[in-house]
Amino acid sequence: MGTWSAEPVGNDDAADFVAELDGQQRWTVVKRALARAERAGEGLDSDDAAVAVAAAEVVAHGLGRPSQTDEDTEEIQEFVGRARRPSRRLADRALRAVAIAAHPDGELAELWAETGTTEWRDSIDRLVANLTKR
Repeated sequence: MGTWSAEPVGNDDAADFVAELDGQQRWTVVKRALARAERAGEGLDSDDAAVAVAAAEVVAHGLGRPSQTDEDTEEIQEFVGRARRPSRRLADRALRAVAIAAHPDGELAELWAETGTTEWRDSIDRLVANLTKR
């Protein structure tokens, strides 16, 4: 996986996922990514985990509480401008998917732990906080 930052949309898999939002008006693509994480549970691989985190970031943008705003999230902003505001239920699903994707024993968390930095965990914490606000 090509990674350029610890942010939710800071790697190739996340960027590819965000590109799928082009022209979309409904949350179907996001729901599918979150469901994949929920189904896989503890067996979620790092690629799907990165996509689940990116999908959760899309939900955070839809709620008006993004944790990342830069050139990598411009497509997300365009999407949320076309889509309806996400429901609280979708935000709860996003939280569950992030919990699975960022589980300390999960493949993605282990890869980030090998870097010896807390940047990724800090990014996840910001995302969770933004999804949790009511």
